[in-house]
Amino acid sequence: MNYQDIIDHYFPANGNAPLREILMTHSRSVAELARDICTKHPELGADADFVYEAAMLHDIGIVRCDAPGIHCFGTEPYIRHGVLGAAMLEEYAGMYIRDTDITPYARVCARHTGTGLTAESIREQQLPLPETDLVPESVEERIICYADKFFSKTRLDSMKTFGQAEKSLMKFGQKGVTTFREWRAIFGPAGTE
Repeated sequence: MNYQDIIDHYFPANGNAPLREILMTHSRSVAELARDICTKHPELGADADFVYEAAMLHDIGIVRCDAPGIHCFGTEPYIRHGVLGAAMLEEYAGMYIRDTDITPYARVCARHTGTGLTAESIREQQLPLPETDLVPESVEERIICYADKFFSKTRLDSMKTFGQAEKSLMKFGQKGVTTFREWRAIFGPAGTE
């Protein structure tokens, strides 16, 4: 899988340069931490190559969102960037890489918001998302979701502490915080504590 070809398709070098830089920097930070977790925990049996590639693509849907603070000038609510990214990967695969199963990559996109969103939480919060479970299931999905929580798209030069990452999850409810703590017990500490 050549993740860079997909990024270049949706974020061309001659396009929105600030947004491309945000995507590349954030995604690389997430990918490197996620790969590091795989290396430190071989007992998990995670596919480190897939983890790196999928982490580089996990936020591709931001290009279609309305989030001017990070140079996104699309029309969709930001909360939809995961499901939009999944659809974009499927769209790309249908046009250019029909011999590749894009589904595992698309699942990472769709399932990385917070520590995942259940159909119940989507319904209760009336989120503009399909009313289905969008929760990371595979170890690779969980590793990428965990690593993502340590990096912001507005402060590209720093990594969050565990406490800062945990605090940012509060908006998704206590269940997400509990899940994040459980992942820490499995994947280990990240960032400065």
